[in-house]
Amino acid sequence: MIYAKTPLTREIREAAALTWGVTGESERLHGGEESAAYRLDGHVIRVGPAWRAAAESEWCHAIARHAAASLPEAVAPLPTAEGTTVIVVGGHPISCWPYVEGAWPDSDIPAQREAGARLLARLHRSLANFCPGPRPVPAFQESGLDGDPPQDAADLDDPNLDRWLAAFHTKHPLRHPLHGDYYTGNTLARNGQIVAILDWDETFVGAPELELAAAALEWGDDLAGPSKEFITAYHEAGGTAARLDEESLAQLVRHKLRREYAYFHKAVRSGVTHDEENLEYHRARVELFHRLRP
Repeated sequence: MIYAKTPLTREIREAAALTWGVTGESERLHGGEESAAYRLDGHVIRVGPAWRAAAESEWCHAIARHAAASLPEAVAPLPTAEGTTVIVVGGHPISCWPYVEGAWPDSDIPAQREAGARLLARLHRSLANFCPGPRPVPAFQESGLDGDPPQDAADLDDPNLDRWLAAFHTKHPLRHPLHGDYYTGNTLARNGQIVAILDWDETFVGAPELELAAAALEWGDDLAGPSKEFITAYHEAGGTAARLDEESLAQLVRHKLRREYAYFHKAVRSGVTHDEENLEYHRARVELFHRLRP
């Protein structure tokens, strides 16, 4: 996986000290494909990509803050004196977050996988009645959901999938904010318990079934298919998504895999060079897209 290399410049450090009072030695935290995160004592400074507008980040942060009001694991950004959550320094959106100690949970451990599912159910319930208004810029995962073939994944053109997605969303009208990228790398565990949900950059308003299917893949065997145990635990915990038949689960996972394909090639066009391990993973995910075809 390729992570962002955006530096924590002196200008950003000075702005963070002035805005949030955050100082100290910095430590680059692991992860972040688009935003780079740096720990400074008990805080984290996130440096977003220059192409992301502050308004987009503010919209996403509003969802994080709403979730955090009732969900202790939801990590939300700290406000500025003006009540916003983003400052722009050198063209980059900068935000400040509380630091949470922990490590990525292991989805191969059934107890942690099921804990991830129960947490997702609680997250969905916490967001079910929140109406943040239109997202300033559509999320990457939204492309293709209305049945229009996504132009950035033409090599995985599938008219049957396009028609199915349009019909599914007509039959499943429930919409509410979703995390948008709910996988183990955006959560933290400590002493066997999941203690944090991080990185809200991809949040959007959509059908909760979308996120359930995608998360079941990410918390299951991500080269073999979604985890039925994850889905069962989610429903037992009272998540908002409707129960999915086999075809629905497969097609929603295939939508996620097609967006992954598009993101992979977007990274290549931006100059990212993938090593053989990443290339093999990409090929396996494309193969899964075809194998899950109903």
